[in-house]
Amino acid sequence: MIIVTGATGALNGATVDHLLDRVPASDITVVARDVTKAQRFAERGIAVRHGDYAAPATLPAAFDGADQLLLVSSSDPRADAVALHEAAIDAAVTAGVGRILYTSHQAAAPTNPFAPARDHAATEQLLAASGLAWTSLRNGFYAHSLTWLAGPWRETGAITVPADGPVSWTAREDAAEAAAVVLASDGAFDGPITLTAETAPTFAEIAAIASTLVGRTITSTVVDEEEWVAAQVAAGQPEYMARFVLGMYQGARDGFFAGTDPLLGTLLGRAPRSALDALAADR
Repeated sequence: MIIVTGATGALNGATVDHLLDRVPASDITVVARDVTKAQRFAERGIAVRHGDYAAPATLPAAFDGADQLLLVSSSDPRADAVALHEAAIDAAVTAGVGRILYTSHQAAAPTNPFAPARDHAATEQLLAASGLAWTSLRNGFYAHSLTWLAGPWRETGAITVPADGPVSWTAREDAAEAAAVVLASDGAFDGPITLTAETAPTFAEIAAIASTLVGRTITSTVVDEEEWVAAQVAAGQPEYMARFVLGMYQGARDGFFAGTDPLLGTLLGRAPRSALDALAADR
């Protein structure tokens, strides 16, 4: 049985949709904090169970019978993500899960300025120490994030960032489909695997791509980090969130998101979506 957590979210929900093209619904179970939000899966013959990383006692029963368990990473920037992930891994051990698959990030490293990447690195260490077979899906930085990380460039004609560097902008839809392919392969992939788009443009190169897309010049400017944070706060963003996002730009500047890997295209059987596709969809 394949058990999928976080299926009411965009990433793992799309993975379940793709799994249904590959395995019978009776071979899939989804786990949700709010089972009422998983009704669309129940209507397709998928079993739905309650489970919450923040309520560890709910997890062993939720994970029972899993040959493969897809764990979604916590998306709350203020949560202790590693503790939540540890609770899920411990429950998987208790339940006797055959293999854990975890939605990680290509730049999982303890020195990455982007906080989630440090959490992913710590979680991968927990997986390695769990005694279970595991696969870490190191997805590239999700391309839909460009809709806010690049700012309102269509209106202003400018992309203003506090730091610049290459990023392998990867479509979340492609990562979801690839996860389904990996799950359907029944253990063919072990340890960390990297799933990215084919190129890693800088924000300056994103501005050039955007210029071609709209037929006018879109500029790119790097401003002082503290000035950028102050501008975000002045615009209404909480400072903790502005500094959280700042870490992404710093990680790009330091080269953490520069790597690309052909595996995603191989799994999909086609070229992955590009940054141009993401910009074109941002209308």
